[in-house]
Amino acid sequence: MIKILNFTLLLLYCLFIYWLSDQSSLKNPYDFEFDYQDKLYHAGAYFIMGLLVWRSFKPWLTSPIILALLSISFCSIYGLSDEWHQSFVAGRESDIVDWVADSSGAGLAVFFNLALKPYKTLVLN
Repeated sequence: MIKILNFTLLLLYCLFIYWLSDQSSLKNPYDFEFDYQDKLYHAGAYFIMGLLVWRSFKPWLTSPIILALLSISFCSIYGLSDEWHQSFVAGRESDIVDWVADSSGAGLAVFFNLALKPYKTLVLN
């Protein structure tokens, strides 16, 4: 049941990002802005996606390296397709730096999963 829930969450999250990308403009939810703020949003969004991909595929992959590569690849390819999709949306533009932020966020999620693994083992044993 947990496996289905993890895949469902990943699918819904991918659909949510697709929906956001399909909007002609997105309002900043905060009153302040700074340079490259959107890159932080991209990295954060794909950090979450990286965690969801990790959780979704973890039951079937025993090698953490393969799981890490799959998670980063999935998010990277999805981010690339998202940027391509945005190139067709009026009021939006495609930016390679956004894709780099997407991939970096996923990579950070994978790093945290790999770095915290010894601590999870200590707590669970």
